[in-house]
Amino acid sequence: MSTVSDSNLLVEEVRIDGYSQPVAVRSFRPGRRERRLSIVLYFHGGLFTAGTLDETAAACGTLALEAHAWVLSVDYSLAPAFPFPSALEDAHRALQWARAQAGTVCADKRRMAVAGHDAGGNIAAGLAAVARDRGDICVRAQLLFAPLLDPSMTRVGPDARNAAPKLDALAHAWQAYLPSFAQRIHPYAAPLESRRLAKLPAAFIASVEHDPLHAEAEHYAAALITAGVPTQCERYAETTRNGIAAHTPALLAASRFLQLHLAAG
Repeated sequence: MSTVSDSNLLVEEVRIDGYSQPVAVRSFRPGRRERRLSIVLYFHGGLFTAGTLDETAAACGTLALEAHAWVLSVDYSLAPAFPFPSALEDAHRALQWARAQAGTVCADKRRMAVAGHDAGGNIAAGLAAVARDRGDICVRAQLLFAPLLDPSMTRVGPDARNAAPKLDALAHAWQAYLPSFAQRIHPYAAPLESRRLAKLPAAFIASVEHDPLHAEAEHYAAALITAGVPTQCERYAETTRNGIAAHTPALLAASRFLQLHLAAG
C-alpha cells in the first residue's frame, strides 16, 4: 500500500483480487474525521476501453471532503481484453472488499454508494442492480455522471448529426465491451432495457446540455422515477461530456445528494 496525505485528504493505493486479474484501488479519505465515514465506490470513464485512476482525483477528492466519505476509485479491467462481465464483477469484488475493510478506516458499511462517469456510470448502475439482486450488500445511492446506458444507441439526442465521429467511437466501444447480442440487452449492461428498476438505490443523474447522449441519461431518470426510485436529474450547460466528472457544481450537488440519502439511520 502506498500513501500520500495532506491536511485535508489522505490518499492510499492498494491492489485487490479482481474477477480476472488483480485490480488497483485508490482510496480517498478526509484528513479530519468527526464521525464515521460513508463509503462510495467510483468508476472512471473511458468508453470501457481506456481511462485511469488519475482521471478521478477531482471527483473522488470532492466527494470525500464534501460528503464526508471514504471514496474508492476502482481501476476495473478494460475491454476488449476483458469484455462484460469482467468490469462489473471487478466492481462487485471491490464493493465486497470495501465492506470488509470498513471498520479499519472508521467507515459505516451500512451507508454505501456507487458512482461513475461515462462507462463508469454504466458500471455503477449495473453494480447497483447486482447488489440488489444478489442481496449481499446494501447500496443506498448511485451517482451517474453522463452515464452510458444504451448499447442500442437508439436514444441519442438531436445533436447527434454533429457528432458522427464520436458516435462511431462509441459504437466500437460498445462492440468491444459487449461482443454478443445477448450481452447488449442484458439489464446489468443495458440499464435502459431493464424492466426491473424497482428497489434500486436512490439516483443522482447528471447530464450535459450539448452532449448528444444526454437523452439516454434523462430517459433512465424518468424510468427510475416511474419505478418509484427517488431520483434527481440535473442537466449542466457550462461543461462538456468529459468535463462533467470534474465540474464543481455537479460534484457539490452530488455530495449534497449523498449526505441526504446516506444519512445515519
